[in-house]
Amino acid sequence: MKKMGIILTASALSLGMLSATANASNTTGTQPYNVVAQVAATDVLVSKEELLKKFKASFPGVFDSIKPSEFYMHSYDNPYENTTRHSMSFHKQEKGKEISGSIGFYGDNYEIESFQYEPVATADSLFPGKVSKDGAKQIAHDFMKKYMKDGSYQLEEGLEDFYYSSQILTRPIRYTFSFNRMQDGVAVGDQQVNVTVLGNGEVVGFNRAIPSKSSTFDDVKKGKDAEVILNQIKDNLTAKLQYQITYPNEGNKPDVKLVYKPEILSVNAITGDWFNSYEFLKEYPAHKGSEMIVEKALPVKHNGITKEAAKKTAENLLKVDSSKIKLTIQSVEEMKNYNGQEVISVHYMYHFSNGSGSGSSIEFDKKTGELVRFHSMQQEIKEMLDENKDQKSLSYEEALAKAVEYAKEYLPSYLHEYALPSETSYADPMSGYYFIFPRIVDGVLVVGDQINVNIHKDGSLSSISIDRPLIDEWPSKDKVISEKEATETFKKSVMLKTSYMKEYMKRENNHYYLISSPLFNEEEFQVLEASTGKWFNQYNREVLPEVSHPTAAAELNYLIQSKVLTVKDAKSFNGDAAVSKGEAIRIMMNSLTYMYHGYPMDDSENAKQTFTNIDSKHTSYQAVERAVELGVIAADKSTFDVDSPITKEELSIWYIRALGLEEAAKQTKIYKNDFADSKKIKDEYIGYIVLADSLGLLKAEKNQFNPTKQVTYAELAVSTIRLGHEMSKKGRDYRYGY
Repeated sequence: MKKMGIILTASALSLGMLSATANASNTTGTQPYNVVAQVAATDVLVSKEELLKKFKASFPGVFDSIKPSEFYMHSYDNPYENTTRHSMSFHKQEKGKEISGSIGFYGDNYEIESFQYEPVATADSLFPGKVSKDGAKQIAHDFMKKYMKDGSYQLEEGLEDFYYSSQILTRPIRYTFSFNRMQDGVAVGDQQVNVTVLGNGEVVGFNRAIPSKSSTFDDVKKGKDAEVILNQIKDNLTAKLQYQITYPNEGNKPDVKLVYKPEILSVNAITGDWFNSYEFLKEYPAHKGSEMIVEKALPVKHNGITKEAAKKTAENLLKVDSSKIKLTIQSVEEMKNYNGQEVISVHYMYHFSNGSGSGSSIEFDKKTGELVRFHSMQQEIKEMLDENKDQKSLSYEEALAKAVEYAKEYLPSYLHEYALPSETSYADPMSGYYFIFPRIVDGVLVVGDQINVNIHKDGSLSSISIDRPLIDEWPSKDKVISEKEATETFKKSVMLKTSYMKEYMKRENNHYYLISSPLFNEEEFQVLEASTGKWFNQYNREVLPEVSHPTAAAELNYLIQSKVLTVKDAKSFNGDAAVSKGEAIRIMMNSLTYMYHGYPMDDSENAKQTFTNIDSKHTSYQAVERAVELGVIAADKSTFDVDSPITKEELSIWYIRALGLEEAAKQTKIYKNDFADSKKIKDEYIGYIVLADSLGLLKAEKNQFNPTKQVTYAELAVSTIRLGHEMSKKGRDYRYGY
């Protein structure tokens, strides 16, 4: 969504509404959701005081310390739902530390849709936390019983966020649980409630989809026998060979696998009709091969593009004929995008007469001048200016023809490698059409490499982009299991999951149908690796190893599950082995700051390089540069010895610098060196070591500090977690880094 430049509303940020649908909906019956752009501020007919009163009546005790004057209020219309939403948010200092939160309200009755809270981190909210995952689950259950009295809800086991994931040591542990609204014992597909609990047991997140009071449901008693539906699915099930692109490694390096994906639709459990998440089909659609957009490569319209030409083209694409809006180009820069492609990026802003503004950026292929990423805000602006009335809606076929025209106009040189959309393309005649043109390599469809074209219902271009990862080598089709063998594997492992879903092709879609969807190997999104026939998750959800250790098992496994420490084989891992400096700085930086790997640094002429032996291709590059930026590593030498073991003395220096205490550590005369091995400690380092010991980060043993002792993985894990606690206590929070 970030790539498309879409401005998300609060409703679109619902955890339940960000389900992946583009490539998996036809197999599992996952429901699609519109990602709606903010169109205009509405006349606010309700005060902050009224909304807060409504909120506190439902959730007493939440945000009681926040005054109405400290909330910022915003209201907006969703034209596709004919609904007004209100949001309130705050951001303030409390005891010298930042706290923030928000509340979302839906409709004329101001129903509470969500709240989020980022409190001051407390010691018992950090790892290992005051409450376990099971304890947090019970707290979430109790919360649901207390506050959700408008329906029966059931925890969806296995979907809770693993509490280590995407977690830095200075931030609280977060457990998120999803509850399905139940109707006659069946889950309602788009009525999830999500509850987030911190490690100290505090509920800090609530998120739900508001049920329609006019909804109707199929009679579950009229459903067909499950065995009949299962046989219907098995009789039509086939395996389809695909290339699957994932990003398993640091540095945003794409990995490509040949996989077999099950080709099958869901079934209306009452009528037996096929269901593709958008509409019902009496007959199972015939399997069609890929039809390319064009047979031969179209000529490139430009042999490169300058920054000046990119700016001029962007101005023509973005111009708005209205005195109420002013367009400004904020910057034009040459860069590499998230796929490593050389582009010219034009950043722009629309300034509205009411003082507000919205902006995004456009990207042009530097070599061809083609438009590789663009999102138009024209329709949103028309809605805001009330100039979007009585528009004629295009049919699906007309919209597809328009999408092909735009692709030929803006991305001509790529089109011979991409096919016309499959049935996974999304169509909504009332709001627009979203087409996916997949890449074809050696006759095989590629998942993760595509052209995206979004057409407004009047035929104007909403957005166009190309996701084209740089793949060095495509796996060969020669050594894969047969399609027949893959199909039989799918048939043996298929089972049914029944839920209530809507038919999203209809505008007035308040009726829920009883739908049976196939699951494979007891999970959604499971595919077969074509070369081995082994199962793996389509979205690269890993089952990470757990290691054993007599004193530091919990800490080591925390870092492993956080993907801070990489362990390939739990049995061969030795927690008492010495850690190299390169590994130590990677673990330390990834524990204390989010390291974003979204933009490849390889071959970048402008990439910063502090040490001659650590270039942008080095595995420790980002961690080392981030450590230099934060002052953890001194840039006083031309090289950084990544391979030699880290000692307690050296690690003490890093820790004290991370805490911002280096100036204090340099005052060597104020420290008393009364360690039994004091002669082994260099005078200039005594301040660092005394501070590290007194703060409990790296402790002396029997009054011996052992400054030259090589630090083990176990010692690094334990001490890094202690450092995280100390940094949180002092309010030092690095969070973000590149």
